[in-house]
This record gives sequence, structure tokens and C-alpha cells, in this order.
Amino acid sequence: MNFTRWSARLPGTQRRSAARTEHTVTPDRRGEGSVPAARAEQLTDDPPCVPAVDDLPVREVLDRVPALVALVHGPDHRVAYVNDAYVAAFGARAVGDPAREILPELDELGLLPLLDQVLRSSKPRTVKSRKAPGGRSYTFTCTPVDMPEDSAGGVLIFAADVTDHAEAAERLRASEREQRETAVTLQHSLLPQELEEPDDLRIAATYQPGGTEAAVGGDWYDVITLGGGRTALVIGDVMGRGVRAAAVMGQLRTAVRAYARLDLPPHEVLQLLDGLATEIDANQIATCAYAVHDPNEGRLVYASAGHLPILVRDESGTVIRADEPTGPPLGTGGWIHASGSVPLGPGSTAVLYTDGLVERRDADLDEGIAALATALSGATGTPQVVCDRLVRSAGVTADHDDDVAVLVLQHPARTGPDGELFRNAALELLGGVEAAPRARAFASGVLTSWRFPTELHDLGVLAASELVANSLQHGTPPMRLRLRRTDRRLIIEVTDGDDHLPRRRRAEPADEAGRGIAIVATIASNWGSRRTPGGGKAVWCEFALPRGEG
Repeated sequence: MNFTRWSARLPGTQRRSAARTEHTVTPDRRGEGSVPAARAEQLTDDPPCVPAVDDLPVREVLDRVPALVALVHGPDHRVAYVNDAYVAAFGARAVGDPAREILPELDELGLLPLLDQVLRSSKPRTVKSRKAPGGRSYTFTCTPVDMPEDSAGGVLIFAADVTDHAEAAERLRASEREQRETAVTLQHSLLPQELEEPDDLRIAATYQPGGTEAAVGGDWYDVITLGGGRTALVIGDVMGRGVRAAAVMGQLRTAVRAYARLDLPPHEVLQLLDGLATEIDANQIATCAYAVHDPNEGRLVYASAGHLPILVRDESGTVIRADEPTGPPLGTGGWIHASGSVPLGPGSTAVLYTDGLVERRDADLDEGIAALATALSGATGTPQVVCDRLVRSAGVTADHDDDVAVLVLQHPARTGPDGELFRNAALELLGGVEAAPRARAFASGVLTSWRFPTELHDLGVLAASELVANSLQHGTPPMRLRLRRTDRRLIIEVTDGDDHLPRRRRAEPADEAGRGIAIVATIASNWGSRRTPGGGKAVWCEFALPRGEG
């Protein structure tokens, strides 16, 4: 077989052939005055003569090549040659038999169809890092060659051992998987294990990390009951990926819960978070939306630090997009955030989400938000059902390239027996000293109509009396007493026009005042105070209803 003809097609052969020397050493002619050969080599700049590639014994070269080399010819790929490295790797092979029969390793690697393609197209093909029987990994290059004995031609198979590279790549992938699993575990541990359950809202949430090729981000959500029937809802996204982003997320989430306990307006919470985010990591920013639901107002008051707009679907199915106001992300500094509000009455559903749900590389972000609004307008059922439908409608799968966090809340429209468990009553406190007995009488009548047991009735009247007396002494008009019952608790709240918040203190025996808040704190399950948006304050307490009462 003429190896010389097809050896010229081996990679690099043409370059080596072109590098033949153009100069030869003049033969040593002793006796004609020429210098000896040894001296000629020292005295001339001409390169020494080297053998041409065409003169090399090709078979000996291929036999010594450390890579695996095989030659097949014809449509059934009959074996014409295998080198010593191939024999060492897979054993001796008989010449003349089809590759499918005597080269089963190529069949297992899926290379036989590739040989067909090379033979038909006369173009080389390469497959990278295939693991062969025996555990070694090879990169195979199949090159067409001319075969004088076969008009159909042949294919030269050249396999380079890349086991070390493949193992190093696998170790790297294993390390990346381990880091991702660590980040996912950290992320899940920092998210709420169980959502708090407010009296007036029904809530569901989901978090889905990015696919196996994507590093975990810093998406998070939270639900915080503030007392007095109010609920804070948070969603955010730390820019960046990996353990660091998850760790920053955990610190921000903890800070949000701490600031929420201060019962501040949403924009003030974001103002505090902005400064904290800069202290945590000046190079990492985060978006966040913080909202507070007050069932007495029927609205969702919110502030946004560069986050996507909250979507609200009312009872008729109309979707409202709460765009403004929106400030820059947390960690940028120098911005005064502001609060806005959107209606959230009975029968409404609100959705807070991160950009992984709506952002796609091939579409505008507004298009994704519009598609989500369309999906929300037709999504009915429980919050968990709505949450799952929105995720499916956005095409989020297990191999999604970004983290996704979704928080869905519903304010149910309660009717019938369920509606009897949720009641409101309010009294404007006008006048002077007569306001206190009028408030006691009002509270007694309301609690009696709500059929509370005697002990809870008396405690409620006492708490209302003390809160009203505190407001009359230290507050300013306008003043209001509000009573609210849910299926779990009785809430009593008094508002006035003075923004000085009361504090619990120990009254000395000779003091004539200072015991009201201490009494309320002692008899109630919980109490607190907050400043109201229009100026003034609200002081509240709540009593847990006995089991079965709701």
C-alpha cells in the first residue's frame, strides 16, 4: 500500500515538505585544495543537510507516534492499518475486516457515523474528549485520504490522549457543582423556612435557583407581621452570584426584619438599608421592594429601590402596575426614597417578583412584565396555584439561566360565616373629659355584640380605656378609637395627632400617671406604636382569641 501518497495529507506534512534545504555542503575533495569536512562545517554558514519528509519511512513514523492512528477504506471502513499505540490501547486488529466488526471501540464511541460523513463530504471532522473503553479519554480527528486501491477513498483516524485534561476538567466541574450546592444550601437556609401567616392575607412564595450551569444569585423574599393587623412584604435581588451574593442577601434580609420591627414607613426602611448595603459590601448592590399592608386602609403602601414594579389584580381582573416611585438600587447612596401606594381591597391579588421571572436575552424587559400582567389577569385560585401558574407561563424550567423568586398575596373577599369573624368598628373621639367614658361605653357595646367571653370583654374595655386616656393626656386631636377582630385576635388601636411615641416605664408609688401603657403591656398579648404618614401616631394592642372562638 502506498503510504507516501496519503502521508502528504497528514497535518503539518506540507509545511515540513516546504522546509527542505536549498543549500547542500560541497563534497570534500581531498587533493584539490579543499578544506577537510570537519573544518568546512565550522567555516560555512550553510545549514547541514537533513533528510526530506518524502524520504522518511512513513510506516515507521506512524508506528512510533504516541497518538492512536488507524486507517480504514471503503464504504464499510475496512481496516488498512493501526499503529503500535492503537494496538497498545485496544489490542491487535486484523487488516482487511470491517471496522464495525474488529474495531468495536469506535462503535461504542459513536464514531462510525462520523466516518460515513467524512467519506461522503471529504471534509475532516473532530470530536472532543470521548471516553473510550478502559477509561482513557481521546480527542478523535477523522481526515479523508486518497486510497489508490479503493476509488471510494479512506479515512485516517487520529486520536490524541486527553485523559489528564478531561480529568482536570471533571475535577473543575465537580468543584463548581460543590460550590453551587453550597450556595444553594446557604440560599435556602437564609430564606424563610415557613412563611408567617397574617390574619387578613393569604400568601405563597417560591424560589427556584438557576440551572446547573448558572451560579446561584441573591434573590430573597420575606413576610413580616408587624402587629395591629399590619403585614410587611419584602422581595429583593442581590447583584452577582455565588456564595458571596447569598451571604449578602442573608445580611440584608436580617436587617430588613430588624428595621421592620421599628414599624417605619417603607421609604425609611429602604433609606436605612441603603446605608447598610454600602457598609456590607461597597462593590455589591441590590434591588429591593418593601411594602406594608394595612387591612383598615385597604391599600398596599410600598417603596422600591431599583426593583421591578408590583402587580396588583383587583376583583374584576384588571391588573394595576405600581411603577412609581422607584429609587436607585441599595448601595448606591445619596438618594431620598419615597413611598407610594396601590389599592389592595378584598378580592385583590398582588405579585412581587425578581427579574429572573420576566427578563429574557431576546426580549425587552417591559415585554416580560406585560406578559406577566396578562398571565396574572387570568390566574385564579389559591396563592400557591397562582404562583405556580405564573412561573409556568413565564417558561421557567429546571435549567433556567437565572434565579427566580415570586411572592403572591391575596386579600380574600370574605362573606357568610367567614365574614362574621372579621369585623371593624371605629369612634371619633371628640370633646374633653367625656371622651373617655364614651370610649369605654363604645368598646363595651362593640365587644358584647361580637359575643366575646366575659373575661376577654373586660380586658378589651380596660385596654381601650387606658389607650384613650393616654391619648387624651399626651396627644392632640384628631383622635380615633378603632376596634378590629379577626379569626385569631382582637386588635384595639388609638390614633392622635401627636407624633411622640409612648414608652413603657416603671411608675413610682407617688406618681399619679405613667401606668397606662404598663397596664396595657401586662394584660395584652402584644402592643406597639408607630408614626402615621400624615403626622401623629397610632398606639395599639392585641389579644389572642381563645381556641374555637374564631
